[in-house]
Amino acid sequence: MACLGGCAAGPDYQRPAAPAVNRYTRQPLPAATNTAASADGDAQRFLAGHDVPERWWTTFDSRELDRRVEQALQHSPSIAAARAALREAQENADAARGGLFPAVDAGAGATREKQSAVSSGVPGGVGPFTLYNASVNVSYTIDLFGGVRRGIEAQLAQRDYQRAQLDSTYLTLAGNVVTASLQEASLREQVRATEQIIDWQRATLDIAEKQQRIGARSLSDTLAVRAQLAATEATLPPLRAKLAATRNQLATYLGTTPAQLDAAPLALDAVQLPQDIPVSLPSQLVDQRPDIRAASALLHVASAQVGVATAAMLPQLTLSGSGGSQALHAGDLFSAGTHAWSLGLGLTQPLFHGGELLHKKRAAQAALAKADADWQQTVLVAFQNVADALQALEFDAQTLAAQATSEHAASQRLDLARAQYRIGATGYLDLLDAERSYQQARITLIQARAARLSDTAALYTALGGGWRRDAGAPLAAATTRSHVSH
Repeated sequence: MACLGGCAAGPDYQRPAAPAVNRYTRQPLPAATNTAASADGDAQRFLAGHDVPERWWTTFDSRELDRRVEQALQHSPSIAAARAALREAQENADAARGGLFPAVDAGAGATREKQSAVSSGVPGGVGPFTLYNASVNVSYTIDLFGGVRRGIEAQLAQRDYQRAQLDSTYLTLAGNVVTASLQEASLREQVRATEQIIDWQRATLDIAEKQQRIGARSLSDTLAVRAQLAATEATLPPLRAKLAATRNQLATYLGTTPAQLDAAPLALDAVQLPQDIPVSLPSQLVDQRPDIRAASALLHVASAQVGVATAAMLPQLTLSGSGGSQALHAGDLFSAGTHAWSLGLGLTQPLFHGGELLHKKRAAQAALAKADADWQQTVLVAFQNVADALQALEFDAQTLAAQATSEHAASQRLDLARAQYRIGATGYLDLLDAERSYQQARITLIQARAARLSDTAALYTALGGGWRRDAGAPLAAATTRSHVSH
């Protein structure tokens, strides 16, 4: 593409330099997350300078998760739409190349006319008569200042933009499927934990009512237990509603309707936390992230459009020619004496268009400045995304460790409260408080585990997904394209 602009008007495209930094966060990247006090002691190691795996979602070691992502990549309408947009852009780029070649058209016609005495020089005029003609016309506009070449360059850059958009669609869809699946597993476990606590509280209420009937407990104790049970039951419908909504969203990602969704329940315990996390170098991020590559392509489009607008203000040289036959009878076409031809050379220099061409050039230059600023902003947001994901993983590890300790302590307290209650050493209020604390700690621990898994997926997507240096596109997208191309 670079050769197209060698002698063309306007600026030659050059992608801006990436930020001159050697890390994503203010502090150097730690070797691993600190999870010494976590539930299972699983630290995640950061591998600086390593590329994200081609099929990064497989690092969670879940067949059901893999199946869902593959189904989404093969059946989602958003992928089909992005692929169609890429084909459209490619066809437009191929069509633009036609401007480099002469245009050849064949024509044929018949004209019924009568010439007046004034135009023909014959008293009384000539005719009426019918004139038949057949000809081949050739025209060619010499691209003196590269306006056509800049237009082709713009179309090719638009194709590159659509390719980056397709890669972004693959990456975003895979990330959404993983995140929704983890959210589904988290909500399912929260529902299960809440139902277990409700069963405990119903058993406690049954005991309280029996003891009240024999006079061992007061009515206020029974009411306290009943109120706590009702409060816990009230948390269940919202959780089930969120679970249903998450599965409905998952169905959309997988390219099906909620009624047709065929996805086996995903258990949070069945999803493995990736231990080794590759972290690409900051200098590579501008090549890996599809949104940055898309912004680069739009910047290239804007640069080429400046050339198109500049060339439109300069002389246009056109060659034309035609050859054919004219006859008064259709059967005489191409007979002796009917041949006709013409050659022409035209030069057009715009002189006055009311400032239209000048302002179009200035508008193109402003669009180029905007595209450059948009590129800079996209890069900044990308670096922010990676920094946020890296720091989230570090803090997630600390949160999970603290929540695991809290849940363990709440479980021990609940066991102790139940034992003391059975021997009459404590009252209902202490038992209910212990159950409430354990419920909160259990739910929070489930959420912390899911957040750590989701933030790991967020880091993969923030880094641009699977990356292949030689092809300049995510491996995940390239691999899937080979399965769904048609």
